[in-house]
Formats: sequence, structure tokens, C-alpha cells
Amino acid sequence: MTETPSLPLAWTDEGEGPALVLLHGFGAHGGSWKPWLAGLRASYRVVNVDLKGSGRAPKPNDHRYAPADLAGLVRDLVRRLDLREVTLVGHSLGGGIALLAALRLLDDGEGRLGRVVSVAGAAYPQRTPPFARLARHPHLSAWALALLPPRWLVRTVMRQIVVVQDAVTEERVEMYAAPLRDPAARRALIRGGGLVVPDDLETLVARYPDIVVPTLCLWGRQDRVVPLSVGRRLTTSLPNARLVILEGCGHLPMEEHPRESLAALITFLEETEADDATP
Repeated sequence: MTETPSLPLAWTDEGEGPALVLLHGFGAHGGSWKPWLAGLRASYRVVNVDLKGSGRAPKPNDHRYAPADLAGLVRDLVRRLDLREVTLVGHSLGGGIALLAALRLLDDGEGRLGRVVSVAGAAYPQRTPPFARLARHPHLSAWALALLPPRWLVRTVMRQIVVVQDAVTEERVEMYAAPLRDPAARRALIRGGGLVVPDDLETLVARYPDIVVPTLCLWGRQDRVVPLSVGRRLTTSLPNARLVILEGCGHLPMEEHPRESLAALITFLEETEADDATP
């Protein structure tokens, strides 16, 4: 896991081939992609990111945890690693960050952006999930995170957002719970939750048609966190997007249906690579 003081992220960089940058959701970290990693590393260069404040990334005591701040860091990472034709893959809040980072890379005009994948990604004004709404009350959320057992809290949230309850294993629960035992991580989570909705969201939404690269919108039909209606709207807003719907799936496609969701992603990557190679 790599991290640098000047770029408050942590990441692993494994495999060879076209580059993928994986961006996790709110309250998660790079471990959320574990069900996909072996399948992706076989054919792709996989840069799996812990965003600022999450997982093993630095957790500075500042207020720069808004989606725009995180998207800027992702853009900086892509440039630092000198990635070309990169595919940004984001889940939930990470999907929204992927869209913002895509716009920044396009504005740079350096040809670094190849594709975007939004896995149940935030994109439009919507009802904020309870676990994110709590962060709008910093003192209350700090009290709750300090006093409630992390494993109980994670297990409760996961069971509310998935359809496939077997996906809520003790291993996965502990993976998400472990960072919550760190006071700095709890502070960063509260800071990020209070900034989760961009102030200029309407302006950003108006720019979505500028993202002309091939885009996959991958959604669970029964997603109660970022509903399928968001995926449908995003697919119609982006000029070169396709929507894949997973049946019997909630908000965690990688964990609820790892084989089917990974197959959908790889099919998209292979088909769009073939399109790029066509004269």
C-alpha cells in the first residue's frame, strides 16, 4: 500500500494491461473491491485507492473531504502515475467522485480518460441514506461512532442495504469495522459525511453530457441507497453509456453478486477496447 504526505491517498498498484482506478464508497475503503481483484488483475493494471480519510490513507484534521476535494486528488493520482486511457471505476459516493474526476481529466485535455464505470454511483440530488444523514450532526455522530460497537454498526448497515443477506459475512463485517476503531478515521468519516452533497451539484449535473467516453452504469434492481432511477437517468444523460441491471441485488453488487457483476464489467471493458481498436 502506497501513500505520500503530499497526496493524502493510499493505493495498491498491481497487474499489467489497461489501467483501472477503483474508488470505493462512503464509509468503505479499497477492501470493498476484494471480490473482483483477482479477476481484474489477470488482465488489467489495477490501482485500488483508499480515499483520503479512509482505510490506510492519511486522515488529516482539515475540512477538505468534499467530493470535489477527493476528485481533485484522484486526478492528481492519475497524473502522478502517468496513466493513459484510464478507466475510473467508482461505487456509490465513489461513482460520483469518478464523474467529477472524469470532468477534471477531460478539462486537462491530456487524453488520460478512457472510460467510466459507475457502480450504483451517486449522481443527482436524492434522499441521503440515514448513515450519511447522521454526519450532518457532528456531535451526535461522534457520540454514536465512539459508543456503538463497530461490528454491530457495520452489520446493521450492511443488512439494510443488501438483498443477498449471505453477503454479510463476519469477514466482511470486520473489514469495514476495523477502521472505525481509530478516532482519526471516525473524525474523517464525520467530516466527509457532512460534505457529501456538492454545493454546485446542479452545475455538475449540467456537465455530464461532456463525458463522452464509454460509460457503464451497473446497478442492483433493489438498490435502496442509490435507486435504479439514478442509474437510468445517468445512462440517458451520458452520450455513450449503457445500463446493466443485476436482479436480486441491492447496493453492493461486488459483494452480493461478485461473478455476475465482474462479468458485466469485463464484458464492457472488452467490448469498448474492441471499439477503440476499430479503424
